[in-house]
Amino acid sequence: MEVGFIGSGNMASALARGWGEPVRATDNGSGRAAALVEELGGEVMGSNAELADACDLVILCHKPYQLDAVASEIAERVQIVVSVLGGVSIAQLQAAFPNAQVFRMMPNTPVEVGRGVTCYCQAPGVDRETERAVLERFLALGTVVTLEEGLMAVAMGMMSVAPAYWALMAEAHIDAGVRAGLPAPVAAELAVEAIAGTAELLRARGFDTLAVRREVTSPGGSTARGLAALERAGIRAAFYDALDAVIDPTR
Repeated sequence: MEVGFIGSGNMASALARGWGEPVRATDNGSGRAAALVEELGGEVMGSNAELADACDLVILCHKPYQLDAVASEIAERVQIVVSVLGGVSIAQLQAAFPNAQVFRMMPNTPVEVGRGVTCYCQAPGVDRETERAVLERFLALGTVVTLEEGLMAVAMGMMSVAPAYWALMAEAHIDAGVRAGLPAPVAAELAVEAIAGTAELLRARGFDTLAVRREVTSPGGSTARGLAALERAGIRAAFYDALDAVIDPTR
């Protein structure tokens, strides 16, 4: 299945690096398609229409407001469309590409290293063989979670932004270690490896966060004191507020 990218920004680059294959791509004149092709091999296509003619599956990675303009170029040429456009519904995709099978996916950037999460909501009328082939593509990049479309905004508010959140938390953790006297590279290694190890431990425990906390928290001990400090600082309220702000930008 030949894959092409319309738009060559951060998400297109993360997907392409995760698959590690030569790419066919376009951009809006930014030069990012050429940079991605230089990195991975492949071809910068002369137009979106040319890309659609050359590819079995087209991934929309452009800006959401460009949907109609892009569709006017390729709607008669494309058979399978995967959209990673935030806020663009299945109904909008089907209206823009009435003759194509459309897939609404929302991956996060760790797909680049094969540890991503992709949220997927199923469109009516999709051929199951085609669906299986598309999902296999994304399963190669990590986990795929199927959701009702009404839950996509909340799911995106959790996982799409999560790399930035955990990077910020790691940064704060590292800064705390440096403040207490650790060399920055040592603090960084300790914090990042602890995050990675804890993620694996949570998976092994069936995502039971309480069990993992209890395993390391003795009554009155250092972990209990640290957790209490985080709770006093409002860590839960901060995450609640962050999710609300992502879902509703008017807040």
